Amino acid sequence: MKQSILVALIFVFSTFTFAQGDPDAPVRVTFLHVNDVYQFMPVEGGKKGGLARLQTLRKEAIAENPNVLFTLGGDTLSPSVETRTYKGAQMIDAWNAIGLDFSAFGNHEFDIKKPELLKRIKESKFKWLGANIIDKETGKIFADTPEFVIREFDGVKIGILGVILPETKETSSMDDTLEVTDYCLTANLIVSRLRKVEKVDAVVGITHLFMEQDKKLAGCADFDLILGGHEHSLLQSSAYGTPIFKMTADAREMGKFTLNFDRKTKRLMGMDWEIIPVTDAIPDAPEFASVVAKYQDLLEELAVPVGKTQVVLDALSLSNRQKETNVGNFIADSYRSAADADIGFVNGGSIRADLMYNPGILTKRDVISILPFNNPIVKIEISGAVLRETVEHGVARSAEDNEPGRFPQVSGMSFKFDASKPAGSRVTELKVAGEDVDEAKMYTLATSDFLVTRGGDGYTMFAKGKVLIDAASAKKDSEVFEAAIKAATEGIAPKVEGRIVRVN
Repeated sequence: MKQSILVALIFVFSTFTFAQGDPDAPVRVTFLHVNDVYQFMPVEGGKKGGLARLQTLRKEAIAENPNVLFTLGGDTLSPSVETRTYKGAQMIDAWNAIGLDFSAFGNHEFDIKKPELLKRIKESKFKWLGANIIDKETGKIFADTPEFVIREFDGVKIGILGVILPETKETSSMDDTLEVTDYCLTANLIVSRLRKVEKVDAVVGITHLFMEQDKKLAGCADFDLILGGHEHSLLQSSAYGTPIFKMTADAREMGKFTLNFDRKTKRLMGMDWEIIPVTDAIPDAPEFASVVAKYQDLLEELAVPVGKTQVVLDALSLSNRQKETNVGNFIADSYRSAADADIGFVNGGSIRADLMYNPGILTKRDVISILPFNNPIVKIEISGAVLRETVEHGVARSAEDNEPGRFPQVSGMSFKFDASKPAGSRVTELKVAGEDVDEAKMYTLATSDFLVTRGGDGYTMFAKGKVLIDAASAKKDSEVFEAAIKAATEGIAPKVEGRIVRVN
C-alpha cells in the first residue's frame, strides 16, 4: 500500500513538472466521452446532463491540454420528443455547436428513415463511424463513412474506429438495404491494418455494443481503449488488458480519458481517467444559447400540462427491462382498453424516459419522453401456445444482454418465471383474466406495430397471429397513453400488482 501511494505521488509530481514545459514531457491526448444522449437540454428537472454544460467541460479540457477529442458512443438522433418533429436535426445542431469530433452509429439512429438519416450525416460537422454497417446496394460502408480515422498529435498517431451491435436489425427500423456484419472480424482486420500498415501508436474503439460484446471485442483486436454505449448505466470494466467505459444516458456523466505517450518513442506509457458528474453546478456555455433559441417554440409547446400523477412513476429503463413497474402497467392497461383486447403487451425497451416522475403535473414532454417512438397500437389474435412462446421470449436473456428491451409489461394477464431455468422453459405460470392459459384457445392482444410487423425485439412469433386492427387504422402509442392520463381527472395512481413474479 505504501509503495502504491509513493508511486501515485511520484506520478502527480511528474505530471506537474511536465506541465511546466519540460521538453521531455509526454504527449497527452484526452478523449471526452458520452453515449446515448437523446436530448440537448438537461434532464431530471434540470439537475443533470445538458449539452451546454458539456461544452463548458470541453472548453476547460482544451485549456488544460489542447490535444482533445470528443466522442459519442451512439444513439442520439432517436428516440426523443424533438425527433418527432425535427427527425434528429436538433441533435446535429447541438453536437455541431459544442464541437463533437466522432460518433459511432447507435441502433436507434436507424429508427430514422434512410434518406432522412443521410441528410443528418451530411449536416454533421463531425465524423460518423460504423465500419460493420454495409449498404447492400453499393457494397460499401453505409453513407461512405470512413472505415477508420487517424488523428496525429505531436507525432503520435491514434487510430479510431466504430462498430455497432449485431442486434440492430431487431432493435430498430434499419432499412432492408443495410446489413450489420461481424463486429469482431471487422475490428480484427481494421486494427491489424492500423498497427501493421498505418503504424499507429494506439487504437481506440468507439462502440455501440453490450458490455459483454465489448469484452469479446477486446479479445478480437488489439485495442488500447474502448469507449462504448448502448447500456444506459455507468459501466467500467477491462478485458484482455483493455479498459472499457460507458457513461449513464443523457450525459449525466462525461468520461475524461488521457493517454500519455513517450515523446521520443511514441510508446503509450499509461492512461488516466476521470468520471465527471454533469450537474447544475456546471455553468452553461453561453455559445449554446443559439441552439436553445432555435427550438424554443417546440420546447414551450411541450411544457403544456396534460394531467397529473398521484404517485411516483417508475419510468427507469433498467426497471422496465427487468420487472413489473407501475408505469408499465398503466401503459399496458391503456393499450388493452383502447383496442378492446384481452391483453395489453408492452416491450419494456419502448419505455424510454429513464426517469422517476414525482407526484404532480405531467406535461406533453413527459408523455412523449416515456413513449417517443410514435408506434401504432395494433390488435392481433393469437393462440395460447403463441402467447406462451411470446412470454418465454420476453423473459429470455443472454449473458450479453442483461437489460433486454424485449422484457414485457402486461395487462389482462399475469405470469411467473424462473430465471434460473434455461431460456424457453422459464415461464412456470401463465394466466389471462385470472385463468390458466389454454394453448388451443384464441386471445386478442394489443401491442406496438413494431413488434407485429417488423418482429421488433425478436417477437417474430406475432407473425402467426391474425391482424384485427392494422397500423393504418390504429391510434399511436403516446396518443393512447395521453388519453388515459387525461381520463383520470383526479390524477393517475398506478401500482405494482403482482402481474409479473420472478420466482428465482
